[in-house]
Amino acid sequence: MTDRPGGRAGRDAGHGAGHAEIGVFGGSGFYSLLDDVREIKVDTPYGPPSDSFFLASVAGRKVAFLPRHGRRHTIPPHAINYRANVWAMRSLGTKAVISPCAAGSLQPSVKPGDFVVCDQLVDRTRHRIDTFYDGPIVTHLSSAEIYDPVLRKLAIETIRDHGIEVHERGT
Repeated sequence: MTDRPGGRAGRDAGHGAGHAEIGVFGGSGFYSLLDDVREIKVDTPYGPPSDSFFLASVAGRKVAFLPRHGRRHTIPPHAINYRANVWAMRSLGTKAVISPCAAGSLQPSVKPGDFVVCDQLVDRTRHRIDTFYDGPIVTHLSSAEIYDPVLRKLAIETIRDHGIEVHERGT
């Protein structure tokens, strides 16, 4: 599938009816949660995504999964083509994206095994294009509420339901 930004590529490429409700940029551990998996390659105007997408069912929901570092974990964070990944995910029809990651913390209150549900971010990335809006119209995007409040609330509740210590704020 190839199309220009904002185009309709991917409408017929999704799982079942051509859509995935939820997108997941994740790691290799997510594969074990997938049922009824179908692999699909998505081309983008921004170059190739990290890998093929895996369209599947999780608890009856249509999900598009992309291993952000590639299926063999060979793409370091600074080399991930985020624009291609996001464009491809949206072209599959996703309306929400979940992107879990594992990281350490220097905060004494955050113990190994705890979960942090971020409420803000500090973008310290450099040396790569970080926007879809590179002309000809000037576009300003707010990052005041960068994370979806409904998904954050659901994540916090689900983590608690599993008896895991959760920190509701973090960057």
